[in-house]
Amino acid sequence: MQWAELYQKETDKPLIQFVADLKSAAGSRGFSIHNESGMNMANSFGAHGVEVAQWFDLHMIQICKPEKAAASLQANPERAPLMPKFVMIFSRDGRTQVRFLVYNRPMIETLVGDPAFADSLAESYAAIKTMIEAAL
Repeated sequence: MQWAELYQKETDKPLIQFVADLKSAAGSRGFSIHNESGMNMANSFGAHGVEVAQWFDLHMIQICKPEKAAASLQANPERAPLMPKFVMIFSRDGRTQVRFLVYNRPMIETLVGDPAFADSLAESYAAIKTMIEAAL
């Protein structure tokens, strides 16, 4: 059984423009970028004294809907390990690549035993995919 799917998209839009458009699409749907100051991994690694190649431009963007996340975690803190939703963005061959890991329902129910949470995550995943499509 497959426990997750890797949602993959690409665009000719420059990475920085895609990030700005994703932020706008998220904001219009009540989501936010939780880690905006630390999403550029070249900067994050550099802050720890680690040098990366000049071309390295991976951005790990954590998308959050704070009101929904707070209510969900208060209802069941066992949900926490499956809560972070990261969209990975990087350049390859002159194009911006987008990756998003989506856990499937049986995995969520197996790990957390919480069908309501599986429904909630499915809604969030669909919303994030819509935001990505809007930003492309």
